[in-house]
This record gives sequence, C-alpha cells and structure tokens, in this order.
Amino acid sequence: MTENFDRRNFLRTSITVSAGAITMAGLVPKAIAAATCGLTPPQTPGPFYPGEANMKPVNDLTLVPGRPQKALGQVIYVVGRVVDQSCRPVANANVEIWQACASGKYNSEKDPNTAPLDPNFRYWGETDTDTGGKYLFKTIVPGAYPADPEINWVRPPHIHVKVSRLGFKELVTQMYFKGDPLNEKDLILEDIPRADWSRVIVDFQPAGVGFEPGSLLGNFEISLQKVRG
Repeated sequence: MTENFDRRNFLRTSITVSAGAITMAGLVPKAIAAATCGLTPPQTPGPFYPGEANMKPVNDLTLVPGRPQKALGQVIYVVGRVVDQSCRPVANANVEIWQACASGKYNSEKDPNTAPLDPNFRYWGETDTDTGGKYLFKTIVPGAYPADPEINWVRPPHIHVKVSRLGFKELVTQMYFKGDPLNEKDLILEDIPRADWSRVIVDFQPAGVGFEPGSLLGNFEISLQKVRG
C-alpha cells in the first residue's frame, strides 16, 4: 500500500480499497446529512501534539514506510465532513490527527506512560477536505492510559483533531468512541455540556465491503465557526 492515499482517487464517486489507494464517495452519508450543524465543541490539545513541522500529508496511520508489518490494534476508518455552522461544506480545510497507539502510548518524550510504543504505527497524520468538505483517515482504536493515577483517572480511547482553514476559527477537539465506559468518568469530556457529547462521540460499526476485512467505520462531522467573508 502506498504511503499516502491518492487524493485524486479520494474525490471519485466510488469506494475502492486496493493495494495502491483508498477512494471514498457517497460515504458521508445519510447519518451525517441528517445531523445538525451546531459548532463542534473545542477541547484541549493535550501535551503530545507533534507540532506542525512534523505533520505530513498522510491519512493511513496503520503502515510505516519500509516496515512490512501493520500497526497493532483494531483498524478503523474515520470519515466525515467539515462544514460551517450553516451546514455548508468547507473545502480545502486542513485536518490533522494525533493519538496513542493500541497500548495507550504516545510517540512523545513527554509521555510518562511505561507502555510500549508500536514501531509499525504512525501516530499522526493530516489530509485536506475535498470540494464537498469530506475527509478520511485510516487508523486504529487507541488504547486507554493513566492520566492521573493518584485520583484513578484513566483517559478513554480518543483521537485528537485539529482543523484549520482561512476565514474560519481554528478548532482543536477530541473524538471519542461510543459505548466505552471510561467516557462517563473522563474529566476532559466532562467539561463539555452533556447535550454536546454526541458531537464528539462516534459510533463505529463494521465497515463492510470495500474496506479492510474486520475494520470499523465511523462518521465524525466537524463544524467550524466562520469568522469573515
């Protein structure tokens, strides 16, 4: 599989998973189309953001160039749209993600977690939205990890997301996994009004035909605040 998904293929109108590319079309789907477009709640970037200089246009985090093995963990596809508060798609928005590997470890010297790193996982990547505001990442479900052992706080699996586009307020948020019991005890998620949890908690289901066997698919719509124009 190539290091990056072919962005031209990404814009086509069919869904294909092959040894060379992933394409997405009609995928953002009815579930997202029916969603309201209130703003996505901002959240802390945490201490492990790799920095813009380290980001690369890669949206497959499950493979590392030159390494034949795939990343450990449950493979997932995160798809969705970036829209404004009026539900209009935002094209050419830059979407960055970063996360822990399956053991719950970040690829950062700042991470005190003693869990092992996964040498076959990329940890972060970025992509741009197409003309319909759509984006796609292939990654894995990150592991939970101890945030503060003294108060028995374990962070639930989550993926950090940063979205930027000229004319819009930059958004940093986090995406969570529906049904994880640690969500109910998370001190960061608690800062969001309960009514807005559905904007950052995603329901993953079997991805089905056209995707890697055994993988899961989740739709994460992101709504930005327009600041001018």
